[in-house]
This record gives sequence, structure tokens and C-alpha cells, in this order.
Amino acid sequence: MKIKVGLGSCGIAAGGRKVLKSLQDGAKKYNLDVEIEETGCIGMCFFEPIVDIVTDEGTYSYGFVDENIAKEIIENHIKEGKVLEDNLIYTSENPPNYTKKQHKIALENCGVINPEKIEEYIEKDGYKGITKVLEDMSQEDVIQEIKDSGLRGRGGAGFPTWFKWNAALQSKGNQKYMVCNADEGDPGAFMDRSVLEGDPHRIIEGMLIGGYAIGASEGIIYCRAEYPLAIERLEKAMAQAKKNNYLGENILGTDFTFNLRIKKGAGAFVCGEETALIESLEGKRGMPRLKPPFPAQSGYWREPTNINNVETLANVPWIISKGAEAFSSVGSEKSKGTKVFALSGKIKNGGLVEIPMGMTLREVIFDIGGGIKKDKKFKAVQMGGPSGGCIPAELLDTPVTYENINATGAIMGSGGMVVMDETTCMVDIAKFFLDFTCKESCGKCTYCRVGTKRMLEILERISKGKGKIEDLDELEQLGNSIKDGSLCGLGQTAPNPVLTGLRYFRDEYEAHIVDKKCPAKKCEALLTYTIDPEKCTGCTLCARNCPTDAISGKVKEIHKIDQDLCIKCGNCFDVCNFDAVNVE
Repeated sequence: MKIKVGLGSCGIAAGGRKVLKSLQDGAKKYNLDVEIEETGCIGMCFFEPIVDIVTDEGTYSYGFVDENIAKEIIENHIKEGKVLEDNLIYTSENPPNYTKKQHKIALENCGVINPEKIEEYIEKDGYKGITKVLEDMSQEDVIQEIKDSGLRGRGGAGFPTWFKWNAALQSKGNQKYMVCNADEGDPGAFMDRSVLEGDPHRIIEGMLIGGYAIGASEGIIYCRAEYPLAIERLEKAMAQAKKNNYLGENILGTDFTFNLRIKKGAGAFVCGEETALIESLEGKRGMPRLKPPFPAQSGYWREPTNINNVETLANVPWIISKGAEAFSSVGSEKSKGTKVFALSGKIKNGGLVEIPMGMTLREVIFDIGGGIKKDKKFKAVQMGGPSGGCIPAELLDTPVTYENINATGAIMGSGGMVVMDETTCMVDIAKFFLDFTCKESCGKCTYCRVGTKRMLEILERISKGKGKIEDLDELEQLGNSIKDGSLCGLGQTAPNPVLTGLRYFRDEYEAHIVDKKCPAKKCEALLTYTIDPEKCTGCTLCARNCPTDAISGKVKEIHKIDQDLCIKCGNCFDVCNFDAVNVE
């Protein structure tokens, strides 16, 4: 019997380490012959901390486990064989809807193996791919296999992986480099982090295969410093791989040499762009280079360099060991395989999912994600992070493929999927994302540096009821100019949240300008709080929670709000138990 405790960042934040200790203490107290191990995130972040009991009969998963429940698991399930039905979230015989429609390739080991034990990775066919490559395949064979699989880059625009590898192979240089882009900076995105924390050997193997294919002897993982657990587990995995002759000199007795190191990034969003990442690797300020030449011809230290993101590399060992046909049989005609998404926002089941390409947004959000919190009305989903766009409810049946998502004005991006409900203001959300990209702009391009700032100023005016109808045309003109005039992907996609907002929610922008009202009741400057005399009981709760003493009234008498003193904080609305506070 084995006990697994989910200790990705989400599990740890929810109290997973205390749960692990409670289980260990209980097993020691009763002298139980049970193996207790940590694992990564299985994707169901909304149930953390999660504890799995793995037996010969099957797996029992418990959610929302605390120290007390952990003690009960030991005393009842482990010691007496009695399942805690009240805390059980699913069994292997009856999996939840959250997992039924998923198809896991990149995430197949996350939440299943102990990420700090190379033996468990090897038991799951780990390093089988690089062994096959070194024994039976030429560089051209490897690239052809990746080409036949249809694997496209999972970090942004979906560029064919084989093409980048082949370009690097064909380029001449004194030293070639294989780089993993783990600089995941999108708000609401945590796909790469979870893979690095839950299956670090998978990324090492992907880099080994890629390094062999392009002729590189050195690899670099560029990981943001805000991911300390991912870096810690990567370092342990690298040490284990080297000890087992999967890294270093003459790997597996061949003449292939590949050394790997980690570079900690300082958290600049622009360094997700590959040439800005290269500048940072060289110790310079992260700013994009003019292309061409492309990194495959002139990258790190002006040598041929290939850059793939974490999820792309996580697919590579599976493709090599299982075969290109197995991968290409999943997904759609032009978008092969699966895609990992981080579900966040106003969704019931927030977490990590991996779906076959071609599944509709409706299936992802409602069948897998469980729908909208508090059963509110779905409004839109932001895809592609700050570089993406808002897809409205009428397009919920859009298949998740590169082509179909691009047609909506959004992008697949790295895989962030932020769900919004009827209480989300589209002007406010556009302002949030544009504020982010404005601050993260490196400043090299005038259109990006100044244009995003001008767009943000217009949005701020609109959200305060000071906008003009001509502002909407100016936003579109500025947005298109920034897309055309910016050097890198940050500037070229920065206007997307605004442009898709205007495309699908123009009436909401017009309401802010013409009616001086925020339909979602989010923009404070446009809100008016009043108390309904028919519902007010004079309980004084609103007055006691008003920070500016704007509410007057005696006990059991109708209260009133002084509009001159009201700062529209919303405290009165939040605390009222009788729905007596109206927001207009």
C-alpha cells in the first residue's frame, strides 16, 4: 500500500506539508507498513490538499485533507480498511468528470510519480526515448519523427517544432545550444510550473532528444526565479540523471555529450520572447532582437540555438517512445496532439487540464471545469493571457485548435484560460491586461512603449465615465498600429484584449461612455449605492462597516447614504443581510 500527497505549489499552499507530516506521524505511531510519498499536482487544484491511497484493489482519492482528516485516514482507512466516504472525492473505478474527457500526454506523470525519484520516472518508460534515439536513430530520423507527429510549439503561435530543430541542425557553428523557455509570465498561467514540479525528468529527456537532434552539447533551462520548487526539483533531477549517465559525457556509452544548467530569470514578461530571453542569458537587459537572423542561425552568443517551451519538450519523449502516429492520431487535422490549459477565474473547478485538440470551449469550461461559480451566467473566456483576447459566449462551441482560436481574435498562447461571468466588466479586464503589458514592455519600440500607455489612458477615462465615443475608433487605430509597428510578440499582441473587447462587447464600452454606467457594476466611478427603504431593517450593520461614515440612521430606522461622502467601496453591499443596498 502506498500513500501519495500532492505537493505541487498548490498543494503546499493549501497545507500539504502539514498533511504529509501528520500521515508520517500516524504511520510511525501505529507501526504501519505503508509507503508515504510526495508527488506533484494532479491538476485538481480546487481539491487540494489531495491524498491518494494506492492499493491492489485501486486508488482512493481524498480532497480538502487537513491534519485531522489525515489522522482519520491513518486510523480508519489504513489501519482498519474503512473508507472515509465523507472525504472521498473519487476512486479509480469511478473517476470524476474532471478527468473523463482529458487525454494526458504531457501531464501523464504529474501527480502520479514522485518527482524526486528517478526510479519512478524510469518505471513509467522514462528515458526510453533517449535510449531509443541513441541506439537506433540518426539526427534526421528524430526530426522526421517529430515532423510526422505534427507537434507544434506549445508556447505561443504554434510554430512547427521540427522546422526549428531542422533549421538549427542545418546551421553551422562552433557550439550549438538547446534552451528550454520556462519563463512562464502570463497572469493566470501555471502549466509549465506544474510540469517542472511534477515531472522534471520529462523535461530533461526532452532536452536530451532535442539536443541530439540539432547537434547541441549544452542545454540551458531558463526558469523564472519565482518558481523555487520547480528549480529545486529540477536540480535534484539533473543530479540523478547525471549519476545514472543520462547527462554529462558519453551518455549511455555513446559519443553523445550533453550538459545542462539552469538560469534563473528575474521575472520579466518580455523574456518569454525568445530573443529577449537570449539577451538575458547573455547577462544583458531582456530586449528583443531584430529577426532575421533567427536564433537557429544566430542565437546565444551568436551561435545556433533552439528554444522550446516546457510543454513542447514534455511531449517529445512520449512521441519518440510511443511513435509519431500515436501522437498524430489525437487532435485535429492541423492541430495534432493535446494542449494543457490552466483554468482560472470564475470557474468551479480551477486547475490544470490536458485535452485533445479539437474539443470545444464549451466542453472544457462546462464539462471539465464544472461551469461557472455560483451558477452565474458565462460571459467570456480570455485565452492567451495579456497577449490573447476575450472570446464571448456566442463562440463557446469554437473548437480548441490554433486556427479556430486565432479566427476569434484570441490566441492559444501558452495555455492560460481565464473564465469570466456576468459580473466581469470588459473595460476593466482590458484595462487590467493592458496595464500589465504596459508595465512589462521593455521600451525598445516606440509603438509598444508609448502606444500601450496611450491606450491605457483612454481605457482609464472610459472607466471613469469621462470617455468620448471617438475614443473607440482611436483605440482601434492605436491597437492596429501597435500590432504593425512592434518588434516582438509582446507589442504585436498587446492590443488583443482591447480589440476583441471592442469586437464583441462594443455595447458595453458605449454604455460607459454614453450612459455613464457600468453594466457589470465594477467601475467604481460609475456606481451609485442607495438603500431601499422597503427592505432596510435598521440593523446598522452597513453603517458600522462604512469607512467614511457616509451612512446615517438610528437602530431600527431606515438608513441613508450621503453620496458626497460615499467612496463606493462596496462594504455596505457586502455586509447587508437583507438585500437592501442597491448598486446602479
